[in-house]
This record gives sequence, C-alpha cells and structure tokens, in this order.
Amino acid sequence: MPPMKIIHLTPYYAPAYAFGGVVRAVEGLAQALHQRSHQVKVLTTDAYDQQRRYDGPSQETLDGVDVLRARNALTWLRGRFNLATPIGLHWLAEQVLSDADVLHVHEWRTVENLRVLPVAAKLGVPVVMSPHGTLGYATGRGGLKSTWDRYLSAGLAQHVRTIVALTEKEAQEARHLWQSFGPVPHIQVVPNGITLSDFENLPKSADFRQQYKLGRGPVVLFMGRLHARKGIAELVEAFRLLDRPDARLVIAGPDEGMRNQITPRLDERMTMTGYLDGVNRLKALAAADLFVLPATGEGLSMAVLEAMAASVPVLLSPGCNLPDVQPAGAGWIVDSDPSALAQALTQILADPDRLQAMGTAARQFVASRYTWDVVAEQMEQVYLGVLG
Repeated sequence: MPPMKIIHLTPYYAPAYAFGGVVRAVEGLAQALHQRSHQVKVLTTDAYDQQRRYDGPSQETLDGVDVLRARNALTWLRGRFNLATPIGLHWLAEQVLSDADVLHVHEWRTVENLRVLPVAAKLGVPVVMSPHGTLGYATGRGGLKSTWDRYLSAGLAQHVRTIVALTEKEAQEARHLWQSFGPVPHIQVVPNGITLSDFENLPKSADFRQQYKLGRGPVVLFMGRLHARKGIAELVEAFRLLDRPDARLVIAGPDEGMRNQITPRLDERMTMTGYLDGVNRLKALAAADLFVLPATGEGLSMAVLEAMAASVPVLLSPGCNLPDVQPAGAGWIVDSDPSALAQALTQILADPDRLQAMGTAARQFVASRYTWDVVAEQMEQVYLGVLG
C-alpha cells in the first residue's frame, strides 16, 4: 500500500494524559499507522486536564508522530464546559493540511472541528470522523449537545465523508443523528485496539497488594473516570451488598464529580487510588482478579480491552457494547443494578479456577480482534475508500 499523509485532529494529546480513553486510542492508532510507513501528524491543543495545560513543547515528535499544539486562551472554559479556545489553530491547520491526504477528526462537537473542518473543505481534504461514544445526549452535557446540534452540527456535517463507529450500536446512533443534518455519509465500524506486548510482562501483583493493604483475597478493579455514567455509584452499592469480607474493591481514576458522592458509602474493603498511569496502571491490572465496568453510553472502553489483554476477566453492563465477551468465555454481561451486580460478584468470586480460565480466554479474545495492527489495517481501508 502506498504511504499516505494522515492528519489526526483531537482536543487532547499528551503523555500520561489523565482522561485516558480517547487519547490512548488516538495515540495507539497514530503510532500503528506510522509503523505501517504512513506519515502521521496530530493537530491538537495544550489542554491536559480540567485545571492544567500541557507543559511540554508546542511542537514535538513522539514515537515518530509529529504533534502540533495550539494554545488554549481560557483553561477554565475547557475544564468546566469541555470547550476549547485555541489560538492559531486555523493557521496550523492550513499548514499541515496543505498536502494532506486525509483528515481524521476525533469526537464530534468540538471547537477544534469548527476551526479546522472548513479549512479541510477549502483545500479539498476528505474528512473521516470518529465520535468515540460521544454522540448520545445521555452520555453527559445533553443540553449543550442539543444546542450545538441545533445551531452548528448541520453546517459541519456536510464536510464529513465517512463516520467510523466503534460498534454497530454507535453506527446506528450516528445514522439516526445524521438524518437530522442532511445526507448520511458512509459509516463503517472499526473498533479500538491495544498494544498486546504492553501487557506481556506485568509487575508482581504483591507490590500493589502490599501498597494498598489489599490482603490475599480476591481483588475487584474499577478503572475509569469517576463519572456518573461509568456506574461507579452502583458498583459501590453492589460491593456493600457482597458478603465477602476478604474481597477488595480498588477504584482507580480521576474524579469527574462522583468522588464526594461515593466517599461516604465506602467501607474498609474499598480503596480509592486516584488516577494511575504507567507502571502503576500495570500493577493494578496484575493484582486484579476481576475487572468491573457497569457503565452506560460507552463507546468501546480502552480500559476493558487493556484488562483483557492483561488476562483479567471482565464483568460488564450491556452499555459497554461488548456482548461477545460472554460467548467467548472472556467475561460476563449483567445489568448495572446494584443487586444484580452483587449477585454476579458473589457467583464469580466463588470460583477462582473459572476466573483464571476466563482470564486466559480474555487475552485470546483481545489478541484475535483488538490489536492496533489489526485496527490500523482496517483503518487504511477506510482512508482508501474516502480517497477513492
């Protein structure tokens, strides 16, 4: 395949980024495409988290991928409403898109798209869009999304050549939404991926257990943003119903409004670690016997894929959009109601041999479908389609 020049547009892109999922997805895809001999650049901003800017250079090369950042004028606006105020992004876009083959934008309702998609249209660069599970109004900021769509989305939608959905459910969601904007573009399903080798030599689990005083019993891990739609409140209530004094629940992730709500409900079996990155993230996965995410409105969780890559079976809600894990023997699907979760946890933790076998199946499940090399090959076909 001839090499292409691919530009990724994303609101965030920084090492050890505290909001995880979309950033890790863009990073993994960009690096996989670079390794397949394509020229890849990332156009982004200096946003880091809800309070801080990225303190690295405005232009740098990370693992062969060129990254260009526009400065946000108002950091507080990004933190409070997830809205950028990028300075000079239009000018940067004109520079990097002048000889680009494809522009791939990540997330839909962003100020970055308002600035850059008209530039791509003027230069004749086809646009591919990945919503990453953010299209639905129920996933947060529903009022803002509805207002955005009423006044801005129809004008932008005409510039999108292909939508890349993570799941069939997201494809249906995109089709329904785009019908209100005008003609529906081509829609393809391409999942997220992981780098399997990152999870082959995990740290010793004893280190993490000792650090957080977890004992020798089973460890249940939640890893994600502490946001209402992630189901963390339901999981805490389920664990309170669980009659396993030796079991431990580890809650790892940055706060997005739920920490104060769940803290009074924690008992001595539950531990909050805050955000874990790098080796600490791997230590948590090494110590876990079961990964749980009772979320609603997920796209395709990177944390779930990483847990399975680390040979950890998963307990998921239907909202995680991974129904195949159960027939593959890699995990269980159960409603996010606390009583249903508690019943499932009781049954699962009572059979450690089955847990171990399902962990092996989980890694095989991910290896066969969700590595970045497999995903990058599928994405190449998407790009060739829009070029054709």
